[in-house]
Amino acid sequence: MARTGAKKQSSYRIVVIERAKARDGRFVEILGHYNARRNPPELVLNRERLDYWVGRGAQPSETVRSFLKKKPAAAPAHS
Repeated sequence: MARTGAKKQSSYRIVVIERAKARDGRFVEILGHYNARRNPPELVLNRERLDYWVGRGAQPSETVRSFLKKKPAAAPAHS
């Protein structure tokens, strides 16, 4: 997660980043965002791209893992 926003007005981008880079450094791709200052907290996540990167060996942070437990993948629509 990369922090964005002004002082005391933080929000976060959920990003793919190389392990050796800084938290707010150059990222590979933005997968979504999280804003805890909203009521209820806003979480937007592109699960398709997240699954792609995890399949390629990316490891989600503890925080992103906890988001995945709270917001499971949407069930496919039945026709």
